[in-house]
Formats: sequence, structure tokens, C-alpha cells
Amino acid sequence: MIAYTIRRLLLAIPVMFGILVVTFTLSRMIPGDPCKAMLGEKATAEVCDRFRAQYGLDKPIPVQLGIYMGNVLKGDFGMSIRFSRPVTIILIERLPTTIELGLTSLMIAVLVGIPAGILSAVKRNSIIDVITMVGANIGVSMPVYWLGLILAYVFALLLKDTPFWLPPTGRLSAGLVSVPFYQVLGWEFPKESFRYHLVEFISNLYILNSLLTRDWVVLKDAIQHLILPSVALSTIPLAIIARMTRSSMLEVLKQDYIRAARAKGLLRGTVIFKHAFRNALLPIVTIIGIQVGTLFAGAVLTETIFGLAGVGRILFEAITARDFPIIQAFTVVIAAGYVIANLIVDLSYVLIDPRIRLE
Repeated sequence: MIAYTIRRLLLAIPVMFGILVVTFTLSRMIPGDPCKAMLGEKATAEVCDRFRAQYGLDKPIPVQLGIYMGNVLKGDFGMSIRFSRPVTIILIERLPTTIELGLTSLMIAVLVGIPAGILSAVKRNSIIDVITMVGANIGVSMPVYWLGLILAYVFALLLKDTPFWLPPTGRLSAGLVSVPFYQVLGWEFPKESFRYHLVEFISNLYILNSLLTRDWVVLKDAIQHLILPSVALSTIPLAIIARMTRSSMLEVLKQDYIRAARAKGLLRGTVIFKHAFRNALLPIVTIIGIQVGTLFAGAVLTETIFGLAGVGRILFEAITARDFPIIQAFTVVIAAGYVIANLIVDLSYVLIDPRIRLE
């Protein structure tokens, strides 16, 4: 397995290189001039010439690509055109929001979708099965932006004077501050060091940071702010996982060894979970890995609707402003997350089914 993992990681290098080249090229093909987008349509030719020279946009695209690739190999994603700040720092600030949102949404989709699919398969053709599958079809059909607005309207406005009220925007309520755990512990690092950037990244994961600092008020508030966007983002993956679980379970429940297990008098729960569900897991795990890409794609709209300063929202704003360094860096990071998720799925096959050998 170790050799397979190393080989897959090495194969991911040309994949990431290809994604970087394609993203770099396509971002340059976006209609519009970055100078006009940032400085306005009335910007003079002289001003735009200085603007392009400042950000290296006056050079031929192959030369720009070569310079950019060299900088990326050194861990430098360049300076944001819009914010005039290093893209790496912006990643440290924005990526934790998307990670929290994505992991929470995936957890909801898995914890609700799999039991719903199992129940639907076990109760096939019953009213429970019909309700579950109708709900799954509705979930797949609902756009994230529409569901997000409806959830915000219901829980933030209609239920504002009830215990069910939930905050519609932001990560924390006004007045609350998530104090970085390394400051609480009294740690100090040089601001340009790798360790400083690492602990800053961890501290921007508010839920994890509040657990490390034992700040239960911030923890509760951060979870409350995550509920609505996570539910909105998880709906489509949840529905797909539920349908795949049902289909896979129905296929396994028809097998002879399941009938033999029932004939031996094993408990129903043992037959369903130990024999049927375990053998139905492979396609379920595969579809869960695929949904990671759906979560990243849906995060663009979800973060915009709920006012979350994450990767999706800033990527949308960067495309509008023709901020090439942010577009390139954030796309590569998202692609890397998708590659890692699929690698984890492949490695999990061996744990699920020992008969599988990774050659």
C-alpha cells in the first residue's frame, strides 16, 4: 500500500501541472482587461501600461507562465491584483472557512444520506421508501442558491423570535473574537516562517481553534453560523449518497449469502449491517469521493449567499476583477483537494474489502 500511495502521489504531480497550465491559459482568455476591471473604464493607456508592467502582464503569455511556474515551485503564488497582498496569505485566511463548510456539509450528507438509503432499501416499496426517494429527488433538483435563500428567510426572519433562530451570515456574531490558540498558549514565531503560517491557518479553523482554547461560547456560535450554509450545501450530495446507498444495498440483499445468513437465524441487524452494508460500501465510498468536487463547486454560491469569506466567494470576486493570481492559486488548491480525496477513496478500498490488492 505504501508503494501504491507514493506512486499515486507522484502521478498527481503531472495532473496538478496540467491543471495549473490550463487554469493559467484559460484565465488569460477571460474577456476584459484587468486594468479596466480594477481602475475603471476611464483609465488611460499610459496608466494601463504601468499597471500591466507592475504585474508582469505586458510579457508574452509563455514567458508569464514560465515565471509563474518557477515562483510556484518556491511556494510563491504571486501578489493579488485586487488586494495587493500575497496570495499565500489570502489562502491562509480564506481556505479554513471553505474547509469547515465543506467538511461539515460532507458529514451531514454522509450521516443522513447513508442511513436514509439503508432504511429505504430495507423497507423497499413501502411508504418510507417512497418518502425517502421523493425527498432525494427533490434534494437533487433544488439549486443551492435557492435553498440557501429559503433557509435564511425561514430561520433568520420567520423564526427570529423563537429558539430555532439561526444566524444567516458570517462566521461569528458581532463582538465575538476567536483568539488564536498559539497566542493563548504563549507561543511566538517569526511572522515569515512556515510555522507561523501553519498555526495561523489552524487558528482560522474556528471550530478547531475554539476546542484548542476551550472557548465554548465561540464554539457554539461558530457551529450555529455553520448550520444553514452546511445544510444548503449538503442537500445535493446527501440525496445522491442516499440513492446510491439504496441501489447498492438492494443489489447486495439479493445475493445468496444474504439469504443463507438469514436462514441461519442471524439477527436482522447483523445481516443488514455486518453482511449487506459492508459489501455495499465500495460504490458508496466512491460516490462520496466524487461529491467532494460538488461541494467545492457549490461553495462558490453558498459562501456568497451566506456572506462567508471563503475560497468560493473570493474566487467569484477574482474572476469578476480578472485577478489572475487568485484565480490560478485557488483553482489549484481546490484541484489538489479533489485529488487527495480520490486518493483517500482508493486507499479505503483495501480496508473495506481485503480481497482488493493495490498493484
